[in-house]
Amino acid sequence: MPIILDNISIKVERMMVNTNNKVMSLKDAISNNVKDGDDLILGNYTLSICVALASEVIRQKKKHLTVYSQSSHIDLEYLTGANCIDKIITNFISVIRGNGNVIRGMQSGEIEVEEYSNFHYNARLQAGMYGFSFMPVLEGAIDTDLFRKRTFMGENKFKLIKCPYTGKDILTVPAANPDVCIVHVQRADKYGNAQYWGAMGSIQAAALASKKIVVSCEEIVDHEVIQSSPHCTIIPAYRTNAVVETKFGAHPTPVAGYYRGDDFFNDWAFGLMTSDERTKRWLDEWVYGCEDHNAYIQKYGEFYGSNMLNSLRCKPFYSVPTNYGEPHPSWDNNGIHTTLGIKYEEIEKIMEKEGIFHE
Repeated sequence: MPIILDNISIKVERMMVNTNNKVMSLKDAISNNVKDGDDLILGNYTLSICVALASEVIRQKKKHLTVYSQSSHIDLEYLTGANCIDKIITNFISVIRGNGNVIRGMQSGEIEVEEYSNFHYNARLQAGMYGFSFMPVLEGAIDTDLFRKRTFMGENKFKLIKCPYTGKDILTVPAANPDVCIVHVQRADKYGNAQYWGAMGSIQAAALASKKIVVSCEEIVDHEVIQSSPHCTIIPAYRTNAVVETKFGAHPTPVAGYYRGDDFFNDWAFGLMTSDERTKRWLDEWVYGCEDHNAYIQKYGEFYGSNMLNSLRCKPFYSVPTNYGEPHPSWDNNGIHTTLGIKYEEIEKIMEKEGIFHE
């Protein structure tokens, strides 16, 4: 906000931090933000799958969810096997490992699936993130079954509009604005500034298109760490509803910089999703049978040995530091403004006197 000092108009810039501490337990994060019947989006894509958050949704027996998923990974199989889901919006259903929970649910008619391409799925989230009501997409889809075959979305899956400039028919998809996004990242601060690096996919758009965001992270770090690497922040604090420190929160999937995928455990889990009976046995043991994520990790250690998780940890490989030094600093080393010749505290007093300073 511009202020006048000695006939000089200046703009005082200050980084404002959302000072609400949003750290809570997995149990509280899910119970406070995920309700029966919600549109729930699984934010991660192939990596850093939000397994701990999805498992907590199952423990709390959430029902009648419409779930958005781009990767159809183990989290979707868990949620389907636990009868949490009525409808799925996706671009990919895994059939590599055979007759999984999602496939069986589709075949039995217990679950309705609306299918898009990768491009369409991301376009819907981009529209939701930017506040648009729809997004134009490539018209080639009109000649495919993606366009012709529709389930619960009906005529709202795609729509044609006239281009106001050319009069040409334009294919569009509706914006997606899920009720809640659950997402796992590498680190966050207690305010909810969440940082992620690695294959991005639709992760950021999935989060920012949603009405609520629940973040689990490998570690909660000081706000100064977040400030030192702003390029890694994909979700700002003011958009985050809950943040949970959840070490190995994506296990058995990999998290860049923290641990590789646990292929044996992952394949074992997927292998048991091929029948209702096996799925129930698995969920009873590894989800319902664990009070929380910490109990799950403890059980894993007892089952495989205490060194197994440590063997998954990544060998450090750091990027080159980035210099964010300001080319024309407004403040000298003594904290004095280089133009006004006074300290920031004095500027604050002037602003308070003028009634334009707010914490």
